[in-house]
Amino acid sequence: MSEEKNLSDDLNDMLDDAKDGAKKAADKAEAFAGEAKEKAKEFADDAKETATEFANNAKETFNEVTGENKKVLAGVLAIVIGSLGIHKFILGYNKEGIIQIVLTFVTCGLAGIVPFIEGIIYLTKSDDEFYNTYQVGKKGWF
Repeated sequence: MSEEKNLSDDLNDMLDDAKDGAKKAADKAEAFAGEAKEKAKEFADDAKETATEFANNAKETFNEVTGENKKVLAGVLAIVIGSLGIHKFILGYNKEGIIQIVLTFVTCGLAGIVPFIEGIIYLTKSDDEFYNTYQVGKKGWF
C-alpha cells in the first residue's frame, strides 16, 4: 500500500508540475499576444501614416500635372501608348484623339508611329515652347 501511496504522490506531483507548466505557458502566450497586438497596432499606425503621405504626394503630383504645362505626361503617354490617342485627350484635343484611335485601327497599328514622333517632339521642346505651341496655340498635330 505504501508503494501505491508513493505512486499516487508521484502522480499528483507530476500533475501539479504539469499544471504549473501549463500556467507558465499560458502566461507567456498571453504576454506574447499582448506584444504582438502592440506591434500590429504600431505597424497599422505606420502604414496609415505612409498611406496618408502617399496620398498627399499623389495629390500634389496630380495638381502639378493637371496644371498648365502637361509636357512630360503627354510626351510619355504619346511614346508608350500613343496609338490610343490618350496624349491628345490629355491636351484637350478630343477630335484629334478620336482620329488617332480610328487611324490606329484602320492601319492595324501603323499609325502608331505618328504619336511616337509627337512624344519625342513634346519632350524635346522647352516648357515655354511646348506650352505656347500645344496648349495656348492649340496645334493639334506635330
